[in-house]
Order: sequence, then C-alpha cells, then structure tokens
Amino acid sequence: MNLCPKAMNCIFLPSSLSLLPTLHQSKPCLRIQPRYSCCFNDYSSGHKFSSLSLRSPFISFHSLRNRQSSIGATIPSNEGAISMISMDDFKEKDWSFLESDETNSDGELNQKTDRIISAGGIGETSKVLVSIGSKGFVDRIVDSSPCQMLLVVHDSIFVLANIKAKYDMVKCWQGELLYVPEKWAPFDVVYLYFLPALPFKLGQIFGALAKQCLPGARLVISYPEGREVVEQQQRQFPDVVISDLPDEMSLQNVAADHSFEIVEFVDEPDFYLAVLKFVGKNKA
Repeated sequence: MNLCPKAMNCIFLPSSLSLLPTLHQSKPCLRIQPRYSCCFNDYSSGHKFSSLSLRSPFISFHSLRNRQSSIGATIPSNEGAISMISMDDFKEKDWSFLESDETNSDGELNQKTDRIISAGGIGETSKVLVSIGSKGFVDRIVDSSPCQMLLVVHDSIFVLANIKAKYDMVKCWQGELLYVPEKWAPFDVVYLYFLPALPFKLGQIFGALAKQCLPGARLVISYPEGREVVEQQQRQFPDVVISDLPDEMSLQNVAADHSFEIVEFVDEPDFYLAVLKFVGKNKA
C-alpha cells in the first residue's frame, strides 16, 4: 500500500513516516518519529496505551482499538521516542465503493452533489463539519463553497491522508462522530454524507450534534445515489454499511427530541436529501 509522502507528512506527523518491514515479519509498519506527545485512547476498554507525537492539531487517532500488543516504543539517546505501528492493526475498512460510484458516474451526480452542498447554505464565515464524506464530496465543497473552517471526520486514516495531501487548509479528524473534540465547535453546517456507515443510533447522533451546533445551524443528511443503492451496498459491504437511511417519520420524531426541525425532505430511489435546522439553544 503506497500513500503520497506529502499526505503522510502533513497529516500524521512532524518529520518522518514511512512504510517499513520489520526484521521479524513482513507486515508493513508506520515508523513515527515524534516531537510532541499525545496519547492513543482505546475507547473500547477505557485505557490509554501508548504515546506518540503529532505536530499537526488536525488529526486524532482516538478510535484505534485492540492495538496494545503491536505498538512498541524505543528511545534512542539522540532522537526521542520512535514508535512502530503495524499497518494491519489499523483494520481499515474498504471505502472504495464511495469513490468508485463518483468516478464512474456522469454529470448528473455532480448536480446532485451540488444540490446537497447548497442545502447547507455555507457562507464565508461558516464552520462546516463533514462526516463520512468521500474525497469527491470534499472536492466539491472546497471548489464551490469557501468557508472559515472545514473539518472532515472519517473512520479511515487513509481517506483523510488523501484529502489532507490535496487541501492543507482542511482539518481532518480520524474517529467517530460522537467524540469530535469541542475545540472546533460550534458548527454552522453539518453534512452527514453517508449516515448508514455510522455505528450509532439516530438519537445518539442528534444528541451529540445538538451540543456542537449554533442555533440556526443546518444539518444535511444525504446520499446522491439514493436509498436503492444504499440497500445494494448494505448487502455488498455489510461491515461498512450497517444501517439504512431514515424515513421521514422516524427522522422527524428523533429530530424533535433534540431541537431539530425538518425543512426539506426528499426520498427518491436515486436521491436522498434531508435538511434540518437546529432551533434549540446551544448547550455546553
């Protein structure tokens, strides 16, 4: 697996990162030479199990799980800590289907994507969050909608690496939506581009977003390929696509419980769009 060196250097670490085989195994590893320390948090067990250094504040590795046995560190006298992380331990899911859908389609998909982006009403002072977005979706936002801040949250380190390699100004955070640090909030616009990949109930998602959105913020739940394609993907990629898109009644009930109201809803076989407005007071 090869990744752009620029992507690696500008996202993951301050100085050096390479894919290296170890002396005792053929599995590729990340070699990280840190300068500032931070911690990996294992949220499945509640333990902190290693410390690494990141110069960039734009990415977090908080959702790494079950990796204690493969992360080690040595401290040479003249270099500081060097950690070796087996690439197999990242357990990356296959997100290529999102990108291939966009690559293989025509201008109609771009029109749908532009409709989704415009529904958020992004302005030059907006702080925008995109959860489980494809690189193509991020491209369209950057090209069409200048904003104060764009934060992309994704489960995949490698998707984020590719985004960061192209757009240094885009902030990237690897982890789950419910645990996005509050330092980037409050948000004016939130795009849940691929909701069926989030491992949480709808009420949990709305509850978390209600704490990080400004009054009047727009929440856009969408998928330009529509419900039928999601159902096909759920059969093909059951480890990634773990739920369906919500129907209007289910969405309305959950939204009302968390001070959101639906302002637009489209549920067609080949296009899904739900636009909601946050009407409650922002809570710390």
